[in-house]
This record gives sequence, structure tokens and C-alpha cells, in this order.
Amino acid sequence: MLLGLTLFYVGAVLILNGLWMLGRIGDREIPTINIFAGGITLLVSLKLAFGEGADAASIKAAAFSLLFSFTYLWVAVNRHNGADGRGLGWFSLFVAITAVPVAIDTLAGAHTVWDLWLGASWAAWSMLWLLFFLLLALQKPLARVTAWTAIVQGIFTGWLPGYLLLNGTIR
Repeated sequence: MLLGLTLFYVGAVLILNGLWMLGRIGDREIPTINIFAGGITLLVSLKLAFGEGADAASIKAAAFSLLFSFTYLWVAVNRHNGADGRGLGWFSLFVAITAVPVAIDTLAGAHTVWDLWLGASWAAWSMLWLLFFLLLALQKPLARVTAWTAIVQGIFTGWLPGYLLLNGTIR
């Protein structure tokens, strides 16, 4: 259920950040969903890492989930302090590189359709973080492509699977 909760709000923040990048949401409003989603994923990660029954697998899941938390919280801070995002761009490269072996490992160990979906999602997230690196750190003119990628991934790697998990449609 925690994965459903996390994915549901990852979907929301990706969709809204994409809309923000397209100019549909103002700079002063977008920190709200980033703080909320970053906070939710942070709390879930802390429970996984330090909660009752924490083990190697839950700590690993927490470490990878914190990549999302830190990204969203950094976006919120940048909107508050007016930073240009280059630091976030370089962090995005770190995350994009990290997500590649996570995707490969997940796909290599896949036994179910859900496992395949999760591995493919990690590959997709790696590409999105790479786009953020190119956009923010290297200042490439990729805002529209990055925005639409965030929106589409928000729907298919976050909101929809999160909803289906929370609803009990998939397990």
C-alpha cells in the first residue's frame, strides 16, 4: 500500500511540474505539490529504512525512493530562493545514472507483469532525470519535451499504477 501511496503522488507532482514547465501553473504555486510529494515520499522512505521490520530490501527501497523525495524538495526550494537549477540538474544526472542499473536489475529479476512495469518505469524515470540534467545543468532548450515527458510519465508510471495499487486492482 505504501508503494501505491508514493506512486499516486509521484504521478501528481510529475503531471503538475510538467504543466508548470508549460506555463500553466505559476512559480509561486508549484512548490506546494513538490513539498507535499517530497514529504510523502520522505516519510514512506523513513518508515521503510527505520521502521519496524526494516530489512535490506526495505532499506534499498528507501534509498531509491529518497531520490524522488530529494528531487521534489529541491524543486520547491529552488522556486523559493530563485536558484537557476544547475545544482538540481547535476543531481539529476546522478539520479539518471543510478536509475539505469536499478532498471536493469529489476527487469533481470522480473517474474510478473508488475515487475516488468516497474523495471520499465525505472528506465523511463532515468530518461526523465537525464532530460532535467540536459535542461538545467547544460541549459539545452528542452523545456517542452521535458514537460511533456513528465506529464506522460506522471500518468503512466505514477498516477495510474498508484491508483490501481491503492484501489486493489493490482497487487
